[in-house]
Amino acid sequence: MTKRKFATFKAVAWLSMVVILGGCSINLLPSGDPWYMQHYMIMQDFERSAYKDLTPEAKTKFQNLFWEVRRPESYQEYQRRMEFIMKQFKRENSAQPWNTDRARIFLLNGSPASIEYKQMDAWGISTTRDKAQAGSVGDRSGENIQARTGEGWSYSYEKGIVYYVFAFSPPKSWELVQTPFSGNRYIGELEILNRKRTYGIVDRDKYDQALAQLIEIK
Repeated sequence: MTKRKFATFKAVAWLSMVVILGGCSINLLPSGDPWYMQHYMIMQDFERSAYKDLTPEAKTKFQNLFWEVRRPESYQEYQRRMEFIMKQFKRENSAQPWNTDRARIFLLNGSPASIEYKQMDAWGISTTRDKAQAGSVGDRSGENIQARTGEGWSYSYEKGIVYYVFAFSPPKSWELVQTPFSGNRYIGELEILNRKRTYGIVDRDKYDQALAQLIEIK
């Protein structure tokens, strides 16, 4: 995408925030299962479907199985990102920093290639040094969230740029909003890719067999 086209999109995206708030389904997650809420964004669709129908005993076993079927590096990366989230997004939700839209996107996709924010009437751009490293979003532990009205995170994808826009919602929340940016038709593909690339399953056949046993627990 050219700089000119991207600049045009930015203006449209920010204007769109006014009329399309609340379009993201992750705001509808159940609040009674902290483990599920912390892992929802990195779970594959079949895992979500299987988990919600399990008994409490089976869910506990599933939680252990979830990481057993993945590479140790995947869990280590999850821990690094979660550690960052617990520190940097606590002003938005002190009890559950991971239960926020920005945290969920960071947990799945990692640090964005760049962050753009609208503060009062002035624009500012912060380009991360290393998009692959957790923590490069910047220090948010002391941010004055009421001073900003919007924030945009861009991720490079093989088919173009994917752009997440977060709008400030008083008194202290940031909500993910939908935008008309053409590159955002690839959001689903980007997220599927990161679920497999960062949190991929090693042996799907063995996993399916183990899940079948959990489903039988009554």
